[in-house]
Formats: sequence, C-alpha cells, structure tokens
Amino acid sequence: MRTILFLTISNCFMTYAWYGHLKDNPPNNIKEIIALIFISWGVAFFEYIFMVPANNYFGKIDGFSPFQLKIIQEVLSLIIFAGFAVLFLQEKWRWNYAVSFVLIAAATYFMFLPVKEQ
Repeated sequence: MRTILFLTISNCFMTYAWYGHLKDNPPNNIKEIIALIFISWGVAFFEYIFMVPANNYFGKIDGFSPFQLKIIQEVLSLIIFAGFAVLFLQEKWRWNYAVSFVLIAAATYFMFLPVKEQ
C-alpha cells in the first residue's frame, strides 16, 4: 500500500508538471518556453521525492518486481491524468478513452497473474 500511495502522489506532481501549462495559452517566445521548462522541472522535483522511494525502497520491501512497478505506475498515471484532463483542463471524456483504459486494465491483470516457472 505504501508503494501505491507514494506512486499516486508522485504521479499527481508528474501530471501537473507535464500538462498543467496546457490550460494556458501557448508560449509566445523562447523565454516563456524556458520558464515553463524550469517551472516543470521544479514541480517534477517533488515527483522524484515520492517516485524514488516508491520504486527503490517500498517497492522492493512490498515485493513488487520492476515490471509490476512499471505497470502500476502507468495505470496510476492514466487514472490521474484522466481526472486531471476532465476536471482541470476541461476536456470531454469519450467512449474510446474508456475502451482504451479497459484494455490497459486487462494488461494489468495479466501482469499480476502467477506464472509457473519452467
């Protein structure tokens, strides 16, 4: 649970760092683009404060493989982004997004299936 909590917090910072500026008008010049880059890096710093312990400490203690950690991170990223896009960016939810998410959920199911070693 610690792993998932830290990955969730990390993904909230990541989503805002990567996509938070999309609500504003596009930058007008190189100075504004550079400012966006540095602001995003500053927000992403907090992403790493949670991502590194989630993967390298809690993930190992909780018994997740690197593949499982990656899948968990991607699923959380999509869930958080979907909420962010609809609530913050005011994007409309479409049926094909839901189908895509169901397929990713199916991939997650298969990632966690126990497999007998040969």
